Amino acid sequence: MAKVKDLKREINDLTYEVVSDCFTYLLVNEKKNEDKVVKVISETINTRNDLIARVNRLKREKGAKKGEGFRKIREELCSGMNKSFEELSKISHKK
Repeated sequence: MAKVKDLKREINDLTYEVVSDCFTYLLVNEKKNEDKVVKVISETINTRNDLIARVNRLKREKGAKKGEGFRKIREELCSGMNKSFEELSKISHKK
């Protein structure tokens, strides 16, 4: 069970980092591009909720495929959060 707890913590930590960076951008740039940044936040939270729900479903399953499922969730976490960071970066570079 420690691995499940660690994975959930990792999901929450990365989500927090993206959302925190979004709010920092809004604060520093006086809410410039607010609608685009809010969209990034919303997509990030939706990804987080989906991943946590999938972890919980896998946790209840029986069988040897749990490890494979958790690995896939971790890969999707990395790609999803990377996508969010890239979108925020594109927004911040626009003039």
